[in-house]
Amino acid sequence: MKSETAISVDRDALLDPDLADEVIRRITRAISGVRYGSVEVVIQDSRVVQIERKEKFRFDKVSRS
Repeated sequence: MKSETAISVDRDALLDPDLADEVIRRITRAISGVRYGSVEVVIQDSRVVQIERKEKFRFDKVSRS
């Protein structure tokens, strides 16, 4: 099941609306497809300056009989 994520950005607070759209696209891309992990958005002076994506890959233990 695919979940949808809503992200809102105050476009009036940003100088460049195209940049706001790019930030939304990159955050959405960072979130999509992650089963286990996190996405961190770093903000300075009310602006997104960095997006970090961390993924964890989990492996089931194989039972040895």
